[in-house]
Amino acid sequence: MAYSLAIIILFGLMGDYLFRRIKLPGLIGMLIVGVLVGPYVSNLMLPEMMKVSYDFRKIALIVILLRAGFELRRDALKRVGRAAVIMSMVPAIFEIGGVMLVAPKLLHMTYLEAAILGSILAAVSPAVVVPLMIDFMDKGRGSKKGIPTMILGASSLDDVFVIVLFTVFLGMYGGDQSHILIKLSAIPISIFFGIIVGLIPGYFLYQLFTKYDWRPPKRTIIVMGTAIILTWLESVCEEHIPIASLLSVMALGFIILEKSEPIAHVISQKLKKLWVFAELLLFVLVGAQVNIHVAWEAGVAGAVVIFVGLVFRSVGTYVSLFGTPFDWKEKLFCVVAYIPKATVQAAIGAVPLAAGVASGEVILAVAVLSILLTAPIGAIGIMIFGERILDHGERSMYRFKELRETLSLPHVGERVRSKHSGRIWKVIEQKEVWLEEPSTAETSEGSHDIFPAIYLRYWREEEGNERGKGRTISFFYSQKDPSFLDHWEILYDW
Repeated sequence: MAYSLAIIILFGLMGDYLFRRIKLPGLIGMLIVGVLVGPYVSNLMLPEMMKVSYDFRKIALIVILLRAGFELRRDALKRVGRAAVIMSMVPAIFEIGGVMLVAPKLLHMTYLEAAILGSILAAVSPAVVVPLMIDFMDKGRGSKKGIPTMILGASSLDDVFVIVLFTVFLGMYGGDQSHILIKLSAIPISIFFGIIVGLIPGYFLYQLFTKYDWRPPKRTIIVMGTAIILTWLESVCEEHIPIASLLSVMALGFIILEKSEPIAHVISQKLKKLWVFAELLLFVLVGAQVNIHVAWEAGVAGAVVIFVGLVFRSVGTYVSLFGTPFDWKEKLFCVVAYIPKATVQAAIGAVPLAAGVASGEVILAVAVLSILLTAPIGAIGIMIFGERILDHGERSMYRFKELRETLSLPHVGERVRSKHSGRIWKVIEQKEVWLEEPSTAETSEGSHDIFPAIYLRYWREEEGNERGKGRTISFFYSQKDPSFLDHWEILYDW
């Protein structure tokens, strides 16, 4: 397995680098590397790695969903909540309808088998969409109207909706046509319990992190472990209570952000570093699951079915955005953002074949082909349209996030020790500000350059000192004055 990890790291980074050099999303290079080193092409990946591939992909997906949760602000969700709910259902219904319209004739299958195929194809890939949306949010793109936030929420709800429809259609094929309404009711139930199951431990972790000043890496590990348990709960409880674990993971990060932005930001930054490795695992292993020989069998007919489904899906996405404040260009971006398919198709594409569906091989072939066609095209489209269409916001806050990480600054409530006097101080105030300095350019005499800085105010923490009383000091930190680590060290309990 160590050998396989080395293959994933080295070749995955190479693919990422090459595609970024030609101004394309690095994840496409990782997917292609996965296909090439996987068991269906060069077979460089050892069987042991393929056996645990599902678990590794799940852990990697948890990392990016946690990051998504730590970016979901309540005010943004309020603005786009209605549109996100509609987008989680209407585009999928349109796509399933489009597939059912053409698949029986082109692929020689029944309408029920076409519905099963449509429900597999209709799932948007959070593995592709979520990282790209987070990248836009980090850059402050689309912040005015909350478009990336809406797509984050909608893509997770979309998977819940589509997977439930898939189980209903598959059950109908097996002769279980009773209680269809009861099965469909699992959609709102799973969403409700998914959110609740994430909020409760999230609030408990917030209380824990507030009480104890643990080091950020250990906080992050605890959050990761909790999120993994939440996904395990879904499989344990699925026979009794449906739980949307994807939403649980996002709700976990959301409630910590809601209660304490400083704690959430520290954990999010650690997850951002962890994502470098998790991203390699996720996309290389997803690519390794793709059997290009099976995809080839789908042929032109399979590609036509996928294309027709995407056309119907695009119409459904556009219809979902009626009544929103988005202009036609922003709606077009949302349409493009809903194209990529990878995660769900790789996970359940082979289920109909294993369940004995007559057209199971064809369904698997089309599902695999959809990954090869839509993941790269969708990722490229998101990057190109996003950079050209999404607004910049008034001033992107990502500069402060990068600055805070670079300078290793503390947050409000954290304690620091002076390296010179040994005295302990507590951070009681912080501000993100823009400072000005006279321009050095001879041609712009009298003008000013602006640069981001973070203002911190410290309170002398002494026995008997009440908050608000006693000595305080304050400093501005920026790239022009990166002196925090020269004078202070952050204190943690563990």
